[in-house]
Amino acid sequence: MKKILMITSALALCVVLVLAAGCSQPGKNIGTPTPATTVTSVAPTPSAIPTAAFSTPGPTQTLPSYWEIEIEVESNGYAPDPQIITTVRGGQGLSFIQQIDVKVTRTDGIIENGIIPSPLKVGDFVSLNGTDKNYDRAEVWATDPTGVKVKIFDDYVPFRSYH
Repeated sequence: MKKILMITSALALCVVLVLAAGCSQPGKNIGTPTPATTVTSVAPTPSAIPTAAFSTPGPTQTLPSYWEIEIEVESNGYAPDPQIITTVRGGQGLSFIQQIDVKVTRTDGIIENGIIPSPLKVGDFVSLNGTDKNYDRAEVWATDPTGVKVKIFDDYVPFRSYH
């Protein structure tokens, strides 16, 4: 009887350890990037980064809090068909922003443009062709209710990011 109880206890302990091991990895953070409010410009220098004037990210602006819109810009990381995907993640300005314009300047110099029209909803996106390099640049503008375009994102989009 004691032998059966010890075997059953050992099996139960093994099951608990296997289940606990599967749950020990942290979940993926689905946070949204926030646009930078200040960016300092650096003079281009010879390096592996493209130095053409059009490929250097510039300053961005911040929308007033009542028109704020949250976006996420990322690469799909898929080499046969690399895409840069801009997704609406929310914000108080969903009902007010007229449209979102996206411009991708690829590493090879080709420029791709896309629009996310209003009415904006969480999950709306535009997917533009990218490259499998880490220096594709994405610029995102939001058109506010007065018709003014505000640059809310301007940065390089890495092809793959390893967390």
